[in-house]
Formats: sequence, structure tokens, C-alpha cells
Amino acid sequence: MAEIEEKLKNYRTAPFDARFPNTNQTRNCYQNYLDFHRCTKSLTNKGLDVAPCEWYRRVYKSLCPISWVDKWDTQREEGIFPGRI
Repeated sequence: MAEIEEKLKNYRTAPFDARFPNTNQTRNCYQNYLDFHRCTKSLTNKGLDVAPCEWYRRVYKSLCPISWVDKWDTQREEGIFPGRI
């Protein structure tokens, strides 16, 4: 847990992800958004702390345009989000 907190403390911007080698980071943004919400859902259901999920949130916040995140959050609240969380 201390290792994760140390990484978050020193976090500056989204690191290179070999799954998304191109300069277009749209998929990387979307995947990290999904991963964050999957992680929080999974840990919350188990009654665990969601702090390890913060990594995904910080990455998608640095990669995704705010308007996309707002739209996806609204879609999730309305139950019409197209992704599988």
C-alpha cells in the first residue's frame, strides 16, 4: 500500500502504456476511465478501500477532455453508458 501511495505522490502525467503506442490517446483515455470505475465497483462491493483505484483516475483525468468525462459521468448516472463496467 505504501508503494502505491508513493507512486501517486510522485505522479506527474500519464505514463507510457505499451497497449497504446500511437500518439492518439483516445483509447487509452477511455480504457483508464473504464478501469477506474471497474476497480472502484469491485473494491466497494468487497468492502475494501478504493485508494488503489486512484491511479486510473489520475491517468484518465490527465488524458481525457473534461467534456468527455462529464458526458460519460452523466451517461453512467442515467444508466445509458455504453461501456461495460
